[in-house]
Amino acid sequence: MSLEYPQDLRYLDTHEYVRLEGEIATIGITAFAVDQLGDIVFLELPEIGDAVTKGEKIGTIESVKAVEDLNSPVTGTVIERNEEMIESPEQIAEDPYGEGWFIKVRVNDPGEIDDALTAQEYSAEVEG
Repeated sequence: MSLEYPQDLRYLDTHEYVRLEGEIATIGITAFAVDQLGDIVFLELPEIGDAVTKGEKIGTIESVKAVEDLNSPVTGTVIERNEEMIESPEQIAEDPYGEGWFIKVRVNDPGEIDDALTAQEYSAEVEG
């Protein structure tokens, strides 16, 4: 299976991605992570208004294979969360970079993502 890594995103080595538009960061997990997890059965995310910190746990994702922590690529405040993915987490696999996003965060410092991986760096790391 050929996995895609959109060029407009930045990636963490823990398989989260971030799309920064102005001061709003959209966060989800990569197609690679979805592929590795298999059938996703549960998603736990922070509430709207919660503060998140770069590198810290923001929730969990559970599949039939494993439970994994989700980490924040940015510091800021949750302004939106994808209730549809919480209710139907199996849908994440259908469009992880589009409709399958998890949360949107108003970031304190957009420069925080500068040390995140580019699509090429992430692809090289996971597909070696």
